[in-house]
Amino acid sequence: MDFTYDEEQQALREAVRGLVGKAYSDFENRRRTVAEEPGFSDKVWQQLAEMGVLGLPFEEQYGGMGAGAIEVGIVAQELGRVLAPEPFLTSVVLAGGLVAAAGSEEQKTELLGGLSSGETVLAFAHAEPGSRWSPSATAVQATSSGDAWTLSGVKEPVVQGARADVLVVSAALPDGGTGLFVVAGTDAAREGYPTHDGGRAARVAFDGTAAVPLGSGGDATGVVSRVLDIARITACNEAIGLMEVALETTSAYLKSRKQFGVTLNTFQALTFRAADLYVSLELARSMAVWATMVLADASGEEASVAASRAALQVSRAGRHIGQEAIQLHGGIGMTAEYSIGSYTSRLTALDHLLGDGNHHLALLAAGVGGYDEVDPLP
Repeated sequence: MDFTYDEEQQALREAVRGLVGKAYSDFENRRRTVAEEPGFSDKVWQQLAEMGVLGLPFEEQYGGMGAGAIEVGIVAQELGRVLAPEPFLTSVVLAGGLVAAAGSEEQKTELLGGLSSGETVLAFAHAEPGSRWSPSATAVQATSSGDAWTLSGVKEPVVQGARADVLVVSAALPDGGTGLFVVAGTDAAREGYPTHDGGRAARVAFDGTAAVPLGSGGDATGVVSRVLDIARITACNEAIGLMEVALETTSAYLKSRKQFGVTLNTFQALTFRAADLYVSLELARSMAVWATMVLADASGEEASVAASRAALQVSRAGRHIGQEAIQLHGGIGMTAEYSIGSYTSRLTALDHLLGDGNHHLALLAAGVGGYDEVDPLP
């Protein structure tokens, strides 16, 4: 299996690395950006749009580039490397992916066009208090009166929910199932707050709020499940970029920091621990790239299983690398001013955004009975 990128993919990687690398080469730039509302740079968001990154996965007729899962994964890795706070994962891949998968022609043209140009920020309002990574909605109810629909209930947390111009909302349908609706951001009651990784989330309340069905309406549970799998694999790619830099930063620290007159990498036990981090990274990288390739060539259950396998491996590697990186940095690793803690915090946020390792382990374990028995060795 060939894991190498072709020339166009390499060019995309270099272009995105050059753009976000310039914006966030100094960690203090990133710190200043997340300290102010809306938690990301409108300038960088617009630059990503001008490069075509915000429209990367969408068809050209809607202002996109028509790229595939591999290219989206490349962008996610590069954003992860510099801890870029721009909501590519949640706005483009997740909310935009739902519009692309289920929206009408008019909705795709308007919403994806605005997203691709950087004029519109989308957010997927799906998580509900007390729920855990289900493709279904229960807390927010959809009610119809003729051709008109209204929503009532609460969604939380909604990533960038306070900033979003348009909300894509999942809601329980009167006849069962989960529907998708489009709501103007200003029509909902929104309470924004910062998250531990420097991002932003919101509590979004609906009280008889007017909503428009996404596409033809009806039960969209399958669409939600499919797009969540795509977002999981993209999140795995972002985590790879995060872990790469965390390991590079830790290795550089061990080679420069002196103790008892010698650098820390002189101590064999610390070198062994750093080698273990490298093994974790490479295992996670292989799984993430493999899952991305499966996503590009398959759909349905096969892609879902690949997403869970990659998420499980990346979850374990992220926890291992994040915790060990802080430990190997000693006292400085515990300070908020140093970058390694922020990388670990983002890895933790990604782990819990779309289902942590234990969640995906349970999903995989539940499906074991569906596999054929392996013939015993002679």
